[in-house]
Amino acid sequence: MGKSIKFPTPTQPKEYVATLKKMVRENFGHDDVDAIVLALPGIVKDGVAVWCNNLGWQNFDAHAQLKDLLPNVPFLVENDANLAGLAETRALNPVPVSSLYITISTGIGSGICTNGYIDPGTRYSEAGRALIEYDGKVREWEKFASGHAIVDVYKKFARDITSKRTWRQIADRISRGFLAVVPILQPDVIIIGGSVGTYFDRYSEYLEGILKEHLPPHIACPKIVQAQHPEEAVIYGCYYYGKDYLTTKKART
Repeated sequence: MGKSIKFPTPTQPKEYVATLKKMVRENFGHDDVDAIVLALPGIVKDGVAVWCNNLGWQNFDAHAQLKDLLPNVPFLVENDANLAGLAETRALNPVPVSSLYITISTGIGSGICTNGYIDPGTRYSEAGRALIEYDGKVREWEKFASGHAIVDVYKKFARDITSKRTWRQIADRISRGFLAVVPILQPDVIIIGGSVGTYFDRYSEYLEGILKEHLPPHIACPKIVQAQHPEEAVIYGCYYYGKDYLTTKKART
């Protein structure tokens, strides 16, 4: 991996655009870059961030405002979980026919791939917003199973939780969403990433046991694996996405 530059994400789109242009132009020239891929945490359609919940953005046309980030350099925009799912799917050997990537961090994001590419028919899916009855109320999956929810309930970050009993409870929370979406998607592999994915070994056995117990007998429990780069999958996904774009462009010329 090359040079890494980190800065807080401004919540106002205008400030975000100005900051990103400044950071990129100060550190890179168009001769150094073949393509730019922007990963955004929300629904992205045709370069427009239709809705980014954590940033409070609606209908932010990222492509229109940032396409001139560097002169003559292709600029692409995609959902961050889709990109992470792309990277983690490509990291598997062999690459599965179908995969479901779930990132469990502040919220829950999802990326669905078919034959190693972001699935075009489900690229706008948001599994974290699946509506599930939990504890007597219908809620979004991420409201009771995300990293944020874990901190709210157990008053600890995932990294600080060592109790097996607590991890069984967390596995139960996580399983509820999978029990809703697995019968619909029936992926070959489930990949779990994000900050909670980092502690996969603390709950994976419990999670697999719950799924095997409750899934209908004719629906196999997918293989469940930990993301190989839980915190960096989006970056790798940007690389693959940009590379695929350039390869396709070259083939057409």
